[in-house]
Amino acid sequence: MASFSSSSTFFLIAFFLSGLIFFLTRKLIKNRPKLPPGPPGWPIVGNLFQVALSRKPFFEYIEDQRRIYGPIFTLKMGTTTMVVLSDSNLVHEALIKTGAVFADRPRENPTRIIFSCNKFSVNSAVYGPLWRTLRRNMVENMLSSGKVKEFHGVREKAMEKFVKRLRDEAKANNGVVSVLKNARFAVFWILLTMCFGFEMEEETVEKMDEILKSVLITLEPRIDDYFPILTPFFSREKSRANLVRKKQVEFVIELINRRRRAMENPASDGTATSFSYLDTLFDLKIDGRGGGGKSSATDEELVTLCSEFLNGGTDTTATVIEWGMAELIGNPEVQRKVVEEIKETVGERKVEEKDIEKMVYLKAVVKEVLRKHPPTFFVLTHSVTEPAKLAGYDIPKDTNVEFFLPAIGRDPKLWKNPEKFEPERFYSGKEEADITGVTGVRMMPFGVGRRICPGLGLATVHIHLMLARMLQEFEWTAYPPSISVDFSWKMEFTIVMKNPLRAIVKSRV
Repeated sequence: MASFSSSSTFFLIAFFLSGLIFFLTRKLIKNRPKLPPGPPGWPIVGNLFQVALSRKPFFEYIEDQRRIYGPIFTLKMGTTTMVVLSDSNLVHEALIKTGAVFADRPRENPTRIIFSCNKFSVNSAVYGPLWRTLRRNMVENMLSSGKVKEFHGVREKAMEKFVKRLRDEAKANNGVVSVLKNARFAVFWILLTMCFGFEMEEETVEKMDEILKSVLITLEPRIDDYFPILTPFFSREKSRANLVRKKQVEFVIELINRRRRAMENPASDGTATSFSYLDTLFDLKIDGRGGGGKSSATDEELVTLCSEFLNGGTDTTATVIEWGMAELIGNPEVQRKVVEEIKETVGERKVEEKDIEKMVYLKAVVKEVLRKHPPTFFVLTHSVTEPAKLAGYDIPKDTNVEFFLPAIGRDPKLWKNPEKFEPERFYSGKEEADITGVTGVRMMPFGVGRRICPGLGLATVHIHLMLARMLQEFEWTAYPPSISVDFSWKMEFTIVMKNPLRAIVKSRV
């Protein structure tokens, strides 16, 4: 009898535990988010090693998965869940219709936080009061159309330097010039002057450029971005990052202090401008830090904000200039039409910013360059402020949301002959695209929605003006003359030409 009782107790306990396990399993399955489909991953590492073993650039791997799983799919990259979107309607729904929900940024690796001053920048800040304050200051006090116009004199001087560099290089190299290097220098010089409020010597420009490049290299992805538990094993890399940050802070603070001295005594620096981005940061007050109330940005935070201003507009703009000139060389009839428009608009005098608005064909060319050659294949990673739904799938908090731009700008369902460079599509009015994405997303080289690049207006001014001056001053042909332009590309800080563009220039004036 005792044996029977003991056996009964055992079966009762077993039955109870089985029921509990069944209940909990069902509950877990029921509560598991319904993520978009994606390639099956390996235990623990997910798809991380599959990406590495494919031996393909990441964007090519993404293109392969897009063909299999469609316009929204999931990758498990270690502990990171990544949802990739490549459909114009889904992007519009996420970033425009429900823009506030998809306007956050993901958590950062400790190395990145060193350089962002704990996410104290427009690009990295969590969607909230700090982000609004920083962005409002940058847009209203620096990048509004009115403020941008205040620096037209700086751009005029930069254009003269730019043209002179091209002439000098052509003279020394039998007419051959490097496009990206010279365009990048011109853009960087403009942004440095706008940021710090004084003109810099070439040696200082090159030193600043070297420091910012070292920062970008330090921020390149590492495996501990996907497995934070491994971060302690990257102590050497962290020490190196701290050293790079120290050099950055020391150098940039010298420039910040030079501006302070110029503001106290304008006569002390003959190159000082009446206004700069840094001036707005000196006046900036941040709510609710420390003991409450409002506080000013620290010197390290000023370094971060100035570096962001420079990084955000240099490589992207120069890359577009290179791709634009490559297309103009590869399509001489398009180049001829732009030159004719310039002559009709300004005659013999030099192109000025005010002339650009009248150059409808040039604007069509630039738009087509941006459609076909966005400077990056992904906008900065988004995250959601709260669990969200998209296309019937769950987007949990802490998910990285990526937007794959080439699939939109070259979508045959959106564009006729998308692989063809055809400015007439915009010039004739046969096709149109709102570059801000408000009325619909057909291309998004600067992102769209709340996190759209705040420097969109400034970048397009630079692109139009530089291309116009380059074409007004020179006739551009391929180098070597017997070889067509190579339009293959590679990933650096932006999507650049695999073989940097060199061209033969012949003076038109």
